[in-house]
Amino acid sequence: MSELKVIGRHAATVLVGQLAVMAFGVADTVIAGRFSDEALAALSVGSALYISVYVGLIGIVQALLPIWAEMRGGRHYIALGRSLRQSLYLCALITVVGMTALLLPGPLLRWADVPPSMQGEVELYLAILAFGFAPSLLFRVYSTFNQSLGKPLLVTWLQVGALAVKIPLSIWLVAGGAGVEPMGAAGCAWATLIVNYLLLAVAFLMLRRESLYQQFQLWQKLEPPDWRQIGQFARLGIPGGLAYLVEVTSFTLMALFIARLGTTASASHQIAASVAALLYMVPLSMGIAGSARVSFWLGAGHPAKARQVVWLVMTMTVLMALALAAMLALSPPLVASGYSGSPAIVALASSLLLWVAAYHLADALQALCAFLLRCYGITLLPLLLYGVLLWGLGLYGGYQLTYEGVGSHAASSSAQSFWLASTVALALVAGCFLVLLWRAVRNDKADHTARN
Repeated sequence: MSELKVIGRHAATVLVGQLAVMAFGVADTVIAGRFSDEALAALSVGSALYISVYVGLIGIVQALLPIWAEMRGGRHYIALGRSLRQSLYLCALITVVGMTALLLPGPLLRWADVPPSMQGEVELYLAILAFGFAPSLLFRVYSTFNQSLGKPLLVTWLQVGALAVKIPLSIWLVAGGAGVEPMGAAGCAWATLIVNYLLLAVAFLMLRRESLYQQFQLWQKLEPPDWRQIGQFARLGIPGGLAYLVEVTSFTLMALFIARLGTTASASHQIAASVAALLYMVPLSMGIAGSARVSFWLGAGHPAKARQVVWLVMTMTVLMALALAAMLALSPPLVASGYSGSPAIVALASSLLLWVAAYHLADALQALCAFLLRCYGITLLPLLLYGVLLWGLGLYGGYQLTYEGVGSHAASSSAQSFWLASTVALALVAGCFLVLLWRAVRNDKADHTARN
């Protein structure tokens, strides 16, 4: 099978699963928006905080994909199984950190000047999700393991099935009925918690019963911590996870600052953020598929094939990003009206969606490059670039434009300023990452030539 077909099939399968997961958030946004503007605004702030914590910490696990894919390429199957067991020690630490952050959001809410009337519902939303963090993390380990094997289909089926459970649960718990009082945004959190435990239970059964996993001898006694291997996880995973954290918080913290502009601005931003996150699933899927394949060939001792995959997946991702951005730019009111029935929210969200179209072009390129750079062990410099550009220029620059003004330009008091600054910052990140990737591939080629 050609590399194009292998990558295309892998990415398409991952995309379906990621869209199903993304549909969790989209469905919650629509359900909460139809219930009340207040519930949608609370969901906007709560989900921004949850995503910041969740993606930053989950990113540490996702960064293990190249390690496991390279082991598979080298046919080190038993070592891969042992590595998976060692990752459970990392998961224990991540769970403690994640739950603590979700259970104690008060200082951050007050620092961001989130309206007091909104804080109680946001804190309840996050407290519920805190107790669903561990099963969600462990299911992500299962997902990453399958992606490293080039077998994402089992995970995708579970994610699609979970969506079929999640939507009716959210509708019931948000709006109430059949003896249940309306819960608003908290209903979305309860539905997510229930689904997370169901997914983990099914994943456990799959690992026990499917013949696919037998060669890895997973069900052995858990070894004592192997600090050398855990250190390897940390060297790749922690910078990768922190990079995810910076990237996501630069995006989601906008919701906290925009909340100061009122319910209409906050709800409109939530729509724009939901669409941007939905579009991001395409380059994310390409990044997962591409990095799994690049690492496989590196582990198998074929760096030339790895280089071919890099440029192939780059071309595919750029073409798809251009197509999606063009479609969004042509239909912002249509997209916004699908989320909310409020004319004011639809009008403001439509203007933000034009920025989302430009944002996606840069987002797609930088996301793919970030995944591919991890295959070559490059994680610290991307982290620094994220911090300087996304936090410095994007988030801080957006705050200045919106609330303080810059030079002779007065404060705009508009959510559009945040999207403008973030788009420019992300475009610069994408350019820097592309240069880093080109140098990494070139140096790897030179090293391989020198060795032979």
